[in-house]
Amino acid sequence: MFLFRKIFHFFGRMIIRYIQKPTGNYRPYQFIPLAELESCLKPGDVLLVEGNQRISTAIKYLTQSTWSHAALFVGREAGFTDKYGQAASLIEADVEDGVITSSLTKYLGYNTRICRPILITNDDRENVIIYAQKALGQTYDIKNVMDLARYLLPQPPVPQSWRRRLISLGSGEPTQAICSTLIAKAFQSIRYPILPHITQENNREILHIRHHSLFTPRDFDLSPYFSVIKPTIEKQPDYKAFEWREFSNKLENKS
Repeated sequence: MFLFRKIFHFFGRMIIRYIQKPTGNYRPYQFIPLAELESCLKPGDVLLVEGNQRISTAIKYLTQSTWSHAALFVGREAGFTDKYGQAASLIEADVEDGVITSSLTKYLGYNTRICRPILITNDDRENVIIYAQKALGQTYDIKNVMDLARYLLPQPPVPQSWRRRLISLGSGEPTQAICSTLIAKAFQSIRYPILPHITQENNREILHIRHHSLFTPRDFDLSPYFSVIKPTIEKQPDYKAFEWREFSNKLENKS
């Protein structure tokens, strides 16, 4: 058993190195300066990221979504630093390093979205952050990585109804995590809804807790209990003052 586990992890690390390589066709549609992005974020917010790695391609295909990664914003007040010694304000499950603290600079130049649990109380927000902090040091679920690696074909033969189940094929061990399930477990720990299954029983709405392994990054975007915060709109720019320039078809095709 020990030898099998060692071989499994060896091949898992090889796959991680492969799927973390960036694709060559990523195109950011926004650039938000770090100060503006940070000023719009509040502790407890979920930052969604459109990644440019091969693993991002698999996650975006399986979830039919723009978003391939999710991180929890905890703020600089928590006093964390990342592995480079920079001030860290995010907690996330990283494929290579497991559950870590990260700086916002890691995602500059990526398309992002801020999802805010708008109804949450201050005490529950604090408990969500504490839950995520306790997960620091957990390893990333390598079985989930190996499952995702099988679907990096341009058009993997996977029926749409199976995709959500495929994204949850990880081992499910309590000491391992993937990005969206870590955050889902943190919110479920205080019974804050994300996308619960709702049934009618005796003329009452009953919310059923979905298993945390079934949550994906896009669920925070779709959730009616999370607001989408856009830094550009928060600045309330005067669109009448924008300078526009027409591009020829030739220039558009090159871009």
